[in-house]
Amino acid sequence: MSTWQDLVTASLIGTERSSVPPTRIPGLPTLADVAEDPAAILLDRAALLTAARRAGRPPEHAELLPAADPDPAPAVGPAAGRRLARMLGGEHPDLLAEWLTAAVTRGRRAPADLLPALLDRARRVSPGDTELRRLVAEAGGPRARWLAGLNRDWAYVTAHTPDGDDGWRLGDAAQRRGYLAALRARDPDAARELIARSWDAAAPERVMFLSVLADGLSLADEPLLEAALDDRAADVRGWAGYLLAILPGSALGQRMAERALGCLRLDRGADGARLLARPPAGCDAAMRRDGITAGPDAERSPLARQAHLMLEVLARTPLRTWTDEFGQTAEQILALPSGSWAPVLFTGWSRAAMAQRDQEWMAALINRVLEDGPPGAPWTETLRQLVRRIDPAPGTPEITASLGAGPPPAVRDAITVLRFRYDMLKELDDDHSAG
Repeated sequence: MSTWQDLVTASLIGTERSSVPPTRIPGLPTLADVAEDPAAILLDRAALLTAARRAGRPPEHAELLPAADPDPAPAVGPAAGRRLARMLGGEHPDLLAEWLTAAVTRGRRAPADLLPALLDRARRVSPGDTELRRLVAEAGGPRARWLAGLNRDWAYVTAHTPDGDDGWRLGDAAQRRGYLAALRARDPDAARELIARSWDAAAPERVMFLSVLADGLSLADEPLLEAALDDRAADVRGWAGYLLAILPGSALGQRMAERALGCLRLDRGADGARLLARPPAGCDAAMRRDGITAGPDAERSPLARQAHLMLEVLARTPLRTWTDEFGQTAEQILALPSGSWAPVLFTGWSRAAMAQRDQEWMAALINRVLEDGPPGAPWTETLRQLVRRIDPAPGTPEITASLGAGPPPAVRDAITVLRFRYDMLKELDDDHSAG
């Protein structure tokens, strides 16, 4: 039987100078050539060989694949499975990580028939974005590991199931992160000690260390994070400042509160209470050490630079600073007039509420948009992020039903996302209760 290359060579040389090589398919009788022209014969034999190649080859003896290890976790219910399929099909794909987190937290696994699509989705993310891959590995359980053994494109699953300390000593970046995260979950002190011993690693590794600390953050982590504020790498300093800003009781939070109270005060005038802003005049060394930046554009107007610094301070200030100082609830504070500074305050407080996971403030910020309208121009993306982080309340369906045709499209889209999240988590909760 000729090879495909024999036919290619004959076609390149030309049938005038080369004979057409014989073509025989194993298992089939030799077929007589119908054409007489050598060029036509070559094309016929090429077509025959093409069909044979596409059809495969005669079966040989094959060993049965080993069975996947049993998974004690029950699968999610039909409604949750259908929603997952919709998300994999393109409906709110940015909520996939939340669905997986909720399923894993409730001790449920993803439906087996959707695992290939899930594994492919996680394969397409950036290798440095390990969170979705970790969640898919956890929600997929033994079946995901079994499938990963059959398709090397899904081998990343093994990075999130480290075996002993080999994942740390010999593994790649994802495996090292998986090992450290597992150690952090079972022994936070040992994880901090390992990070301290390994701090001479490259800057991306140090960033990874701090990202792992985000889970289970406590005041015991503060000395390590305070030291990281002086790191030579900007990304490391940024992570350290972010974590200290969301750590209740941290010294950085106290420093931010002092700055913030110098920027914003409550004026109880004869014509009613209002907020008066006095933004920072500049960004000094102490502010830069705590993660505040002057911003990328040095050519901006003085007012724009001040607004940026004001927002940076507000975003890192503990929210109880305002309720304690003003003696009012988040909703009452947001209702206070603040003039042209309203968009800056809204954005800064929104960033703080999301970072600190403060449900009261997030709800008050969302309600302000729903009831009073957009707070200035740059609010659409902020609202979008708020509705993806707040815990959907039991009243969410009623809010959606009462919208009518009045709100701007961005508001309607935001409430649609909130309703989607409410239904998504309710389906998983119903599965959990039934189990």
